[in-house]
Amino acid sequence: MAGNRAVAYISPGRVEVQTIDYPKLELQDGPGVNPANVGRKTPHGVILKVVSTNICGSDQHMVRGRTTAPANLVLGHEITGEVVEAGPDVEFIKVGDLCGVPFNIACGRCRNCKERKTGICLNVNPDRPGSAYGYVDMGGWVGGQAEYVMIPYADFNLLKFPDKDAAMAKIRDLTMLSDIFPTGYHGAYTAGVTTGSTVYVAGAGPVGLAAAYSSLLLGAAVVIVGDMNAERLKQARSFGCETVDLSQDATLADQIEQILGVPEVDAAVDAVGFEARGHGRGAGEAPATVLNDIMTVARAGAGLGIPGLYVTGDPGGIDEDAKIGSLKVRLGLGWAKSHYMTTGQCPVMMYNHGLMMSILHDKAHIADAVNATVISLDQAPEGYRNFDQGAARKFVIDPHGLIPAAS
Repeated sequence: MAGNRAVAYISPGRVEVQTIDYPKLELQDGPGVNPANVGRKTPHGVILKVVSTNICGSDQHMVRGRTTAPANLVLGHEITGEVVEAGPDVEFIKVGDLCGVPFNIACGRCRNCKERKTGICLNVNPDRPGSAYGYVDMGGWVGGQAEYVMIPYADFNLLKFPDKDAAMAKIRDLTMLSDIFPTGYHGAYTAGVTTGSTVYVAGAGPVGLAAAYSSLLLGAAVVIVGDMNAERLKQARSFGCETVDLSQDATLADQIEQILGVPEVDAAVDAVGFEARGHGRGAGEAPATVLNDIMTVARAGAGLGIPGLYVTGDPGGIDEDAKIGSLKVRLGLGWAKSHYMTTGQCPVMMYNHGLMMSILHDKAHIADAVNATVISLDQAPEGYRNFDQGAARKFVIDPHGLIPAAS
């Protein structure tokens, strides 16, 4: 039996590479596994040899100690891999297939899955709708920052790449289909971005960069990205975005007006989430800042896409309200301006096939946009530290040394 090494959360600020059990087609007990899921058999699942698995900002929330994640939770919900074993109920996915894995775990059988709302599947998490690999309170499905991982409901969940060699040549792009490319696209699409739109994207981390890139892919005329990190703003400018530096004392509306001639945009995206900070020099954490910002600068009738993560439990929240996800949002402003907004997990399967085709046919180069940087499994703890310090990179873990060097 092959071994299995994986990245695990230990304590705030600390992850380590551990040796864990090789996956089975049955959910085993372990850190974070919901007791009601222990022993759950998955004859509909497969075992993947992980080709690539990415560090996500959502992982970083756990690693910072901002969730109730238990020690030794195996991380990783952005997974791409080759099938090495298929359960007896798997009909269409075959051993040897190279596949992308949506970070949402979905059964394909419940009402929500049938309505393409795969981010809120009703059957995979006993606590509430929606699940993901390697994430706190998501049912306990083992994460994919590992050498091998089990994927349930494989026929429904997996996106098979049509040509393995062609896919490996573009694997740095295709690995983004598991989460940030569809998530960024979802943020832009649900905000109503279309030909000629002006767009504000809050946050120049990987999801924000993916939302900005997706806005351009959707035909936006001008995309403005706001952040406090100069390196990340430079990365946004590298593929044609305008930027605003939120560490400056000028208001966001004033900075947008300097670019567009008016202080408002047609669509806005929150790619920051609950660890948002206020504006200006020395500003501290103010978790409702971005939500209020996008309502302020979005024109009347605009759409707001909110792929940034908000949680119901935040032990590190700045006050008692923030610790339960209760924020001082100016809903009256949004109501007065007739804004519509979309929140929650991106339903990856709604977008990943189309985005895959855009990558395979050279219409999308998302890896360059987010500065994809390949590291080994043993380098993962360093990758987490660098990401937490604001590196303008999307770290891609290569557990088996299979990813060709970037050209």
